[in-house]
Amino acid sequence: MLDPQRLDAAAAAAVADFITAGTAAHTARSYASAWRYWAAWSVLRYGVELGAAPVPAAVAVQFAIDHLARPPRGTHALPPLVDAALVAHGAKARPGALAYATVVHRLAVLSKWHRLHGWPSPSDDARLQTVLINARKAQARAGVTTRKKTALALEPLQALLATCDDDGLRGVRDRALLLLAWGGGGRRRSEVVALQVSDLRRLDADTWLYALGATKTDASGVRREKPLRGQAAQALTAWLDASQLRDGPLFRRLQRGSHVGTRALGADQVARIVQRRAALAGLDGDWGGHSLRSGFVTEAGRQGVPLGEVMAMTEHRSVATVLGYFQAGALLASRATQLLEDAPTEGARR
Repeated sequence: MLDPQRLDAAAAAAVADFITAGTAAHTARSYASAWRYWAAWSVLRYGVELGAAPVPAAVAVQFAIDHLARPPRGTHALPPLVDAALVAHGAKARPGALAYATVVHRLAVLSKWHRLHGWPSPSDDARLQTVLINARKAQARAGVTTRKKTALALEPLQALLATCDDDGLRGVRDRALLLLAWGGGGRRRSEVVALQVSDLRRLDADTWLYALGATKTDASGVRREKPLRGQAAQALTAWLDASQLRDGPLFRRLQRGSHVGTRALGADQVARIVQRRAALAGLDGDWGGHSLRSGFVTEAGRQGVPLGEVMAMTEHRSVATVLGYFQAGALLASRATQLLEDAPTEGARR
């Protein structure tokens, strides 16, 4: 007979297997890294190993205080010996305060771990929430802002694509990847590298459809087809012709001698392709994989595409998340930015 108050070992193992299988690889790595840090910090700070019982709310507050930069000098409460030990352990890259976003992420990982155990989360403590809210305000007033990747709008995208010309098979692949990720709706890196040749369906010479499965915002597994048209469709056709791919991963690593390998590109390699092409084009900015997604939304706002149509392509679920990039693009075409240029001359006023 089973104990109704707790899972037996086999059920607990099954729960862990489902969670592991349903979590994206890069998300799992970030969670594992955060948990290793929590474990090391807890032992060094309290002499207690995590795992057997819920973490008290006071510990979560102490974690925030230990790692957030305190105004006005940017100091933090983590003792220097503990800080040095965390670096020596490999849990931290360097001594000093952590970024606000890093602290929030690690608290979120702690909260998820508690929920999985059926325990109340210490991250919900009112004192902790007050500390976090005011820490964010204090950092904003001190000029510390959240860094975002530079949005790859139309003109810089065209500059990146120009570097793909006369670059052999690598250029053909990179051009198809950039245009699918951008023109296909601002796809995430993980979505691009997960695509298989079998996910493609051609409608005509200038139109492909590609199917998405489970993604960050839609884990249902229901396949949704997105269109790829014009230049993007032509670039995809050129890559399929050049690579002679018939099945397996769509975007693959290239071996020496410009041979197409069997292994799919990794998500980090998408970011490196964007960065390499931006460097070849001589573009300044903080470029990365997310530049493709934010650039698509920015350009759509700039060209007056309705927000609903944009979100249908990107599959953003939160209007607040997409609106910042969309408004930035829309404002570029706004008459409000042209008041001096559009104002009548003094003679016309009279």
